[in-house]
Amino acid sequence: MDKPRVRFAPSPTGYLHIGGARTALFNWLWARRHGGTFILRIEDTDQGRSTKEAEAAIFDGLRWLGLDWDEGPDVGGPHAPYFQMERLDLYEAYAEKLIAEGKAFACYCTREELEAGRKHAEAEKRQYRYPGTCREKPYDRSRPHVIRFRVPEHGATGWDDLVKGPISTPHDTLQDEVILRSDRVPLYNFGAVVDDITMKVNLVGRGDDHVNNTARQILMYRALGYPVPSFAHFPMILGADKTRLSKRHGATSVTAYRDMGFLPEAVVNYLVRLGWSHGDQEIFSLEELVRLFDLKDVGATAGVFNPEKMAWVNHEWLKKVPEEALAAKALPYFRAAGLAVEDGPKLRHVVRVARERAKTFGEYVQQFRYFFAPVTFDAKAREKFFTKDTRPVLEAIRAGIAALPAMDTEPLEKLFQAEAEKRGLGLGKIAQPVRVALTGGTASPGMYDVVQILGKDETLRRLDEGIRLAG
Repeated sequence: MDKPRVRFAPSPTGYLHIGGARTALFNWLWARRHGGTFILRIEDTDQGRSTKEAEAAIFDGLRWLGLDWDEGPDVGGPHAPYFQMERLDLYEAYAEKLIAEGKAFACYCTREELEAGRKHAEAEKRQYRYPGTCREKPYDRSRPHVIRFRVPEHGATGWDDLVKGPISTPHDTLQDEVILRSDRVPLYNFGAVVDDITMKVNLVGRGDDHVNNTARQILMYRALGYPVPSFAHFPMILGADKTRLSKRHGATSVTAYRDMGFLPEAVVNYLVRLGWSHGDQEIFSLEELVRLFDLKDVGATAGVFNPEKMAWVNHEWLKKVPEEALAAKALPYFRAAGLAVEDGPKLRHVVRVARERAKTFGEYVQQFRYFFAPVTFDAKAREKFFTKDTRPVLEAIRAGIAALPAMDTEPLEKLFQAEAEKRGLGLGKIAQPVRVALTGGTASPGMYDVVQILGKDETLRRLDEGIRLAG
């Protein structure tokens, strides 16, 4: 087959959301697997909602995921520019070509006339379809007008979708739709087709909410004399309630997951599995995905977004990261939380114990901030474990630690076990009040790790405070 030329064409009206990122990922993987070209273009014709901030957020999200583009903003190439509002002359020229060949026409109907037609159709309980009022009128550029594409009145247009299989749309369900507004800005279908033609796109991969646009676009490709690309319509991503994914299901922005402390490798891994599979394998590197990804393995049914599963995938990836690199990646999250943390043995020890207990860097900070900040005591834990009965335990452990020359695991273990045997208590009865004194709560890594991370001086200081509070 020809090397694929695929595109991702977001509108810069907001952040890069999960669904858009997966569309970009599927296209990127297909291009990379077959040595093709991945094009990024910006469909910015909605000037009322398009912003430079949204553009930057899209670029930022793609780069964070590792989805580089071969042609597009900041890359250039023979088909630049890649912003639709910089290509208006091009769309107008193609529209004029269609008029000259009798494949499009100027429509002079006013908004009021069209609205009256819609209301009449509504009163008759039928779907409104443009009645062809201006189809045969002569072209008069001096009159206010839009340009409509002339849709065949009979027959159907079909294609063999690479994901959904054969699809056909009867022409009597379509209408002569507007392709160029009166201000010469293209409507979506026409702008996308002209862009695909000039960028030589030969595979259009997008969400299946665009299926209804495809027959219209195929007719336009053919009218313009361009080979029709292949189409692959990817299944939608739904929330747990089986409705379209939205903010009520949790964060939908790719960069929100970055800010929560997900690894880009994990986000890519999770997104690709929302609609694609390779046996029972769950964890994939980007290199594996490039080698294994195939459109024939993309399912036609919607994927359900599961934040807990995504966190599990991230946890699996965090456990793969070498300790030193893990500390370097975690450091900015601790600092962003206002904690004075330095890269060094202490942080590396923290991430060593955190990697088994926390699923994101955000959870690292949430669960282990007490290693770098004053203790905040859980009220119930303080009431239960700082009592006259536990004070002797705290004092004995404090004295034992003060006497140790180093905070090595074996002597710490002997100290706690000896105190438990002396008092005829289980080890947990000894460790728990100490844990509350050192961490503020009843859940933490192993007691010996906590003491080693805090160091002797800070451990003794916190035990002193626990003894004071125990009365």
